[in-house]
Amino acid sequence: MTKLFEVYKCEVCGNITKVVHASAGTLVCCDKPMVLQVEKTADAGLEKHVPVVEKSKNGILVKVGSIPHPMEEKHYIEWVEVRHGDTLYIHGFRPGEKPEAEFCIPDTDVKVREYCSVHGLWTNKA
Repeated sequence: MTKLFEVYKCEVCGNITKVVHASAGTLVCCDKPMVLQVEKTADAGLEKHVPVVEKSKNGILVKVGSIPHPMEEKHYIEWVEVRHGDTLYIHGFRPGEKPEAEFCIPDTDVKVREYCSVHGLWTNKA
């Protein structure tokens, strides 16, 4: 099964990196170690982040949050990724777009992660 890549963020400039093949060493950006982003699974604030997966006509529909997440210039969902078997799908977003994406995947038994520009990395499964 395809491994979901580790996600790191530079706390200085905001660069985000996905590690495809982990090895020894420390990721550094702006002369500081990058911070591993921990997957969160439970919504606590007003904004909802946990991805919701629904069956659709063409496969599955992934919605970010049980209530649509804000998609403002400085607070929005940057991307969503879906792991199904050995395949990893990624869909990027821009401010103002609806925080949902459809994927041609036959069943809803998938792991989904999404990244909020303010609140970080979220998933639907631990």
